[in-house]
Amino acid sequence: MPGTLPEGETVPEDGSLPCDATQGFGDTPFGVYVHVPFCRTRCGYCDFNTYTAAELGARAGQNHVSQAAYHDLVAQEVDLAAKVLPARGTPASTVFFGGGTPTLLAPGQLGAVIGKIAETFGLAQDAEVTVEANPETVGPAELEQLRAAGVTRLSFGMQSAVPHVLRVLDREHQPGRPLDCVRWARAAGFEHVSLDLIYGTPGESDDDWRRSLAAAIEAGPDHVSAYALIVEDGTRLAAKVRRGEIAAPDDDAMADRYLIADEMLSAAGLTWYELSNWAKSDKSQSRHNLLYWTGGEWWGFGPGAHSHVGGVRWWNVKHPSAYAARLSAGRSPAAARERLTAAERSMEEIMLRARLAEGLPLTLLTGTALAESERMVDDRLIDRSAYAAGRLVLTLKGRLLADAVVRDLT
Repeated sequence: MPGTLPEGETVPEDGSLPCDATQGFGDTPFGVYVHVPFCRTRCGYCDFNTYTAAELGARAGQNHVSQAAYHDLVAQEVDLAAKVLPARGTPASTVFFGGGTPTLLAPGQLGAVIGKIAETFGLAQDAEVTVEANPETVGPAELEQLRAAGVTRLSFGMQSAVPHVLRVLDREHQPGRPLDCVRWARAAGFEHVSLDLIYGTPGESDDDWRRSLAAAIEAGPDHVSAYALIVEDGTRLAAKVRRGEIAAPDDDAMADRYLIADEMLSAAGLTWYELSNWAKSDKSQSRHNLLYWTGGEWWGFGPGAHSHVGGVRWWNVKHPSAYAARLSAGRSPAAARERLTAAERSMEEIMLRARLAEGLPLTLLTGTALAESERMVDDRLIDRSAYAAGRLVLTLKGRLLADAVVRDLT
């Protein structure tokens, strides 16, 4: 089940932000995230804020949230945001539908949300509009309709091409289905298509991982994300590990799988631009995620969604019924917020930019962190030539130890 939200200060009922948070609005890119909290089934490794029909039915009542009416509910929060944010004509440069399973909503419903965002904030002429898609919930017709609705980028959850790995993850799709989806997406006119993979699943071998990577590459996406499996507390997978039914992911195996991924994806012409992401070109990179990693601002719509504007970060109540109740009462759905100090914002900038292939300027580092960075150059964690040019860029070894590098820098 989804984890708990962090604590924070109370948000005004109208959702208003401190004046100093909105003064610079528009100086950096503005993105929109839309959380769709529905899933047909819950995967055994997932602790995202998602709900099956059975889980929602257990709390059905006055504010029961249906998939059919969800786009109208999101529209209410969009109207609230329009009253909070400065009316300076700052269009959204990116829109990202995540979940959950956004494609459980009909293409027309997703299109209605895109239209509402365009009407309210405006969309940049070259706006990137991404939809995460479960391979089992779309076919050629739905993909054509999504493209017609204004979606420009698709991200398919592939995870693995190996049946026994998919079974451990409790994934419902057939191994070849994501590959068909890439082909259908290309036929529908999508230039940008991504596949998401997971490595380190208990029982997965190096050859299994190579098989998944080869299948993904053969499908011809222009972007691949490869994430190490994390066993989250409260999931079915965590319970199986705790009972000894399956082994916990092995750190050494994880490192080996990362090296295999980088080798095979690089050989196929995909270049890493963030620790877990590879793209065919700069145009193929996820601009929405880059907005997160480079200090942009965004409003997250939907239950449990997080937002950030001007150093203020807030998060919505998690359950769809609670979210609906707040909006129906004319109240902000935000559960709480925090105001980041200058030191906290600096630390987060270092933490996030260090994950990027372009790295970060050494001017962001304090004296202590700068001394640590000099040691990391000698330890071959940081690229020496980039360092000499004034930037901190991780080597392949540094990427394998990125968490430790960031910890020492912050």
